Amino acid sequence: MNHPVARFALDPDFTVGESDPRLFGSFVEHLGRCVYTGIYEPGHPTADAAGLRTDVLDLVRELGVTVIRYPGGNFVSAYQWEDGVGPRDVRPRRLDLAWRSTESNQFGLGEFIDFVRKIDTEPMMAINLGTRGVAEAIALQEYANHPGGTQLSDLRAAHGDKEPYGIRLWCLGNEMDGPWQTGHKTAEEYGRLATETARAMRQIDPGVELVACGSSSQGMDTFAAWEATVLQHAYELVDHISLHAYYHEADGDRDSFLASAVDTESFIENVVATCDHVGARLKSKKRINLSFDEWNVWYQAGGCPQLAPDAPPNQDWAEAPRLLEDNYSVTDAVVFGSLLIALLRHADRVKVACLAQLVNVIAPIATEPGGPAWRQTTFFPFAQASAHGRGTVLAVRPESPAYETKRFGDVPLLHATAVRDEAGGEVTVFAVNRSQSEPLPLEVTLRGLGLDRVLTHSVLADADPDARNTRDEPTRVAPHEASEGATVLADGTLRTTLEPMSWNVIRLA
Repeated sequence: MNHPVARFALDPDFTVGESDPRLFGSFVEHLGRCVYTGIYEPGHPTADAAGLRTDVLDLVRELGVTVIRYPGGNFVSAYQWEDGVGPRDVRPRRLDLAWRSTESNQFGLGEFIDFVRKIDTEPMMAINLGTRGVAEAIALQEYANHPGGTQLSDLRAAHGDKEPYGIRLWCLGNEMDGPWQTGHKTAEEYGRLATETARAMRQIDPGVELVACGSSSQGMDTFAAWEATVLQHAYELVDHISLHAYYHEADGDRDSFLASAVDTESFIENVVATCDHVGARLKSKKRINLSFDEWNVWYQAGGCPQLAPDAPPNQDWAEAPRLLEDNYSVTDAVVFGSLLIALLRHADRVKVACLAQLVNVIAPIATEPGGPAWRQTTFFPFAQASAHGRGTVLAVRPESPAYETKRFGDVPLLHATAVRDEAGGEVTVFAVNRSQSEPLPLEVTLRGLGLDRVLTHSVLADADPDARNTRDEPTRVAPHEASEGATVLADGTLRTTLEPMSWNVIRLA
C-alpha cells in the first residue's frame, strides 16, 4: 500500500535559534514521594552519607537534567524555608495545605543544594509569595547567597555551608492566578508584589534572574489578561514569565491526545504575543523570555486537583503518601516526545523548561521504598532530547498528510524539529508520527549541511500502545533501532518510514 509522504527541508540559513541547555530541566516538589523515598531515603541500601539514593542519582545523571526547580509547586505557597535548615532533630513538623500531608522538613534547602551539586545541575528556587512576601524573600536570598558577615549568611555557615549556594534563577511564587493556591491573588495584587520583591532582590544582587508567574494554563479564564497586567507592573524587573501545561487522554479520544502539542505551541505563541504587546506599550527595548517550568502528561481530574484522581481524600495528613504516581504507557511517551519537540521549535523564546516532576510523582523515574528504581517510558525521549537537542534549532516547516481530531480539527500526522551541533557537525531530527495505525513515509531534503550518513535511527513504539514499565517488568519498553536499511541518506535526501504512533531520533553526520 502506498502511503502519503511527509516532507521538509533543512538549511543552515533558516534557523529558530539556539536551544538553551536549561530547556532540559526538571522539578522537585515536596509532594507525595518525590523527595521522601524518591531522591532522599536514609537507610536505603544505595543511600550515601547524606541520605540521597545513589541509584536515583545515577538515573538523574543519565536523564540529563540541567536545572531543577524547588520546592514547589503548590507546596511553596505556604512553605517557611527556615523550617528546612539547621539541625534535623529540631526541625518542626508542619501541615502541608497544598497536598494535605505532613511535612517532616528532614530534607530542606541545604540538602537540595547538596543534591543538585552531586548531579552537576543548576538550582531554580521558588519563593513563597502566597502567605509571605518581600521580607521573607530577601531573607532567603541573603541566607543562600551572601558570602558572610551578616546574621543570615553566618547562620548558613553555622549550619555547615560556609560557601554561598549561588542560586541565580528564582521563581517569584507559583501559580498565583489559581484559586487553589494558598494565598491566591488577583493579577493586580500579584503584579505589585512581584515587582516589589524583584526590586528588593535586585538591590541585593542586580544579576539575579527572575521568573514572574504567568497563567497556570491557557484554559484559565484570566489567561493573557493576567500576563498583561503582571508585566505592566514587572516588565523591567523580571526576565521570564512562566507557563504550565499538563495533558492526558480523556474520554477515549486518543487522536486528540496525540495532538496535545498543538495546544502547547499555541500557548507559547500567545504568551509571546502578549509579552511583546506589553513591551511595545511600555516602549521597552527589553524582551521577556518564557520559562515553561511545569509540563508533562498527567492524568488529572479537573483543572488542578489537590490529590491523585484515584486516591481517597488524605484525611489523616500522612507523611509522604503515594500521590500522582502515574504509570506511563508508550502512547504517553510519544505525546511526551511531541511536547519536547514543541519546546525546541520555540527555542528562540522558551529559555527554561522543567519537566514536572523528577521522581515518582508524574515522573520519568520510579522507585520503591527500600527497593529498586527504574525508568518509565517517558524517560527515554527526555534523555535523548537532552543528549542530542543542544545546538542550533533548524527551521522545520513540514508538508504532511493530516488527520481529524475532535479537539484541534485537522492536525498534521508529522510533528518534527531538528537540531544542529555546530561543533560536531551532526544534525539530529526528532519526529513523531501521530497516526495510531499507519506508517508515515518521510523525506528530508538536506541543503548545505555537509551530511552524508545516518548514524542511528532510534524508535520508541510498540505493538501494544499501552505497554509500560513496572517494578516487575522494568525494561518492558525501551527504544529500538529502525530496521536495517529502512533509513537511508543519498543524494542529499534522507528517506525513512516512521512506525505508527512513534517517537523517532535520527542522527546524521
